[in-house]
Parts: sequence; C-alpha cells; structure tokens
Amino acid sequence: MKRLFTFAFVLIAFSTILSAQNPEGRRQMVGIAFYNLENLFDTIPNNPEGRDLEFTPGGQKQWDSRKYNSKLHNLAYAISQFTTPATPMGPAIIGVSEIENRSVLEDLVSQPELRPWNLQVVHHDSPDARGVDVGLLYNPKMFKFENVTNHRATAIPFRTRDQMCVVGTIGGERIAVIVNHWPSRLGGQEKSSPNREAAAALSKQIADSLWRVDPNIGVIIMGDLNDDPMDKSCAKVLGAKRDAEGVGEHEFFNPFWRKLDAGIGTLAYKSQWNLFDQIIISGGLANGPDNRWHFYRADVLNKDFLKDTEGNRQGYPRRTFAAGSFLNGFSDHFPTEILLIRYLKTK
Repeated sequence: MKRLFTFAFVLIAFSTILSAQNPEGRRQMVGIAFYNLENLFDTIPNNPEGRDLEFTPGGQKQWDSRKYNSKLHNLAYAISQFTTPATPMGPAIIGVSEIENRSVLEDLVSQPELRPWNLQVVHHDSPDARGVDVGLLYNPKMFKFENVTNHRATAIPFRTRDQMCVVGTIGGERIAVIVNHWPSRLGGQEKSSPNREAAAALSKQIADSLWRVDPNIGVIIMGDLNDDPMDKSCAKVLGAKRDAEGVGEHEFFNPFWRKLDAGIGTLAYKSQWNLFDQIIISGGLANGPDNRWHFYRADVLNKDFLKDTEGNRQGYPRRTFAAGSFLNGFSDHFPTEILLIRYLKTK
C-alpha cells in the first residue's frame, strides 16, 4: 500500500509539472538564463601567478570559508528562483561568468537549493589576467549535451576570457549557446570599444561556422558583454536588431534593447543603468514557426531580494563587497532570462 501511495504521488507531481509547462496539451516553454556571479572564487590560493590571492583568508578581502559558503548559498537561492509557472524546474540552460574554476560551479550546484535540479557543469580554463572564466549549467532533463568548443580572441591584445560554444538539443531541436564575458571598459568606453568589437566579431564567426555545418541550428549569444545593445559591438558588428520583424534566419535579434529603452538595466554605474547582460538570439529562434522553438519573452530578473535597500545604492544589485566592506550580497549584476515556446500538434 505504501509503495502504491508513493507511486501515485510521483505520478500526480509529474502530471502537475507537465500541465504547468503545457496547459493546453500542446504548448511547451523553456527558459534560457545568464548570470554574472561576481567573482565566485574559492578560498584556496591555487593560481600559479597569484591572481586569486585577494580571495584567500589572508588576502585583502579576508575571503574565508564562512564568506565563500554564504555567497554559494545566496547565489544558489537566487538561481532557484529563476522559475515561472510554465518552467517550474527553472531554466534548461544557465550561462555564467566571473567564476574561478570548475570546482566553484560544482560547489554551487551541490547547494541544497539547487540539488534537486541535478544541474550539470560545463567549464574551461581561460587565460584571463584576472583568473576568471565563463561556464554553463544545464538541466539534463531538458538539454541534451552534444559537445563544447572553446575559442580564443586572438585579435585582442591581452589575455581575456575564451568564448565557450555549447551545442545540444532541447526537445529534439539543436541549439548552440555561445557564452561570453567581453573585455571591460577599462580606459574608457570609446578607447576600449575595439576590444569588444573584436570579441563580437569572434562570436559572429563562431555562429557562421555553426550554420555552415547545420543551417537550421538555433544560435544564442549570451553573456556580460560590457556594452549596451545599441553599442557598436552588438548593433553593428553582430548586427543584432532592436526588433524581431524582418530578422533573417542567420541574423540576430536582441530582445534586451527595448528593455534598456524602458529604463531597465542589469547594473548601475554613476547613477546610470546599463544592460550588459544580454541574451541575443538568431532569426530562426526569433521568428520560427509555431511548431519549433521561438521567442516568447525576455526578462531582467531584478527581484526585490537581489536589490540593495540602503544608501545611495538603493534599488541597485546587492553585491558581495562595496567600499571594502562585506555586504553578504549576491552579485553586482542582475540575471537575465528569455523564454522560448513551441506548439506541438495534438493527436
């Protein structure tokens, strides 16, 4: 009797999830997210060049196990809230940046808040001078991993993050996700722009290479681009359009352009909002037919618990440190997410 009750409970729970994802019996929805985790370093001085000494118990930030574990808990809780009624198990894919190594991601997905999702980790060590990489988390129940390639921005005259291209399928449809963290604005936006333009050119080159092999693959370019949607790297080099209408299958649509137009950003600098954390999609995903994955909605996940509540940073992302003080926050960036939808024929 107990086993029958357990089976019935599981069946009802599974049916509830399916119903939430597909209330009409033929609608499916999937989330794709990005989150800059703001210097997710462990406490071990394991970089041969000493690039991580700031984040050690004896370093400037006195980064000990208590602070590290608190940050892991905070980030895990934040990611656990990336849910909607149609996506109760969270996004299929979460791109991340500002991570020290694979082990910090393994620690993150092992947190109690995320353990039920069984998130898998894709990571690659980059040559970045600060010692931070990009990575990707995915739910194997939704995303079937095929392969990963990593691409170096050789046109940029210093060591920066490699671009990670992860290919797999969601519901049988092939999708490639290019995870980025483009060079910063150090030295000023105009002077540093050529470095981000070179990074954008590399992303476009990767996309073109994917389409030569599989013209039907959907391509998503995501990351902390350190530029806004209307800046040259995004609008000119990538050619990512503000509106989806008329975007060709092998061109790009940037659904976050209108968000910034409406005054919504992911980080603030000198009382001005920027939207650096973008998820840009190919035209095939922007304007696809109803029976294939296509764009439904874009969101900046600026939830109240992620915001600072005091002083002149009220309403801004609650970061881990500010002015040298440990704030026990989340990140200096808000996460972003898009939802894709498709309709399947009923029998």
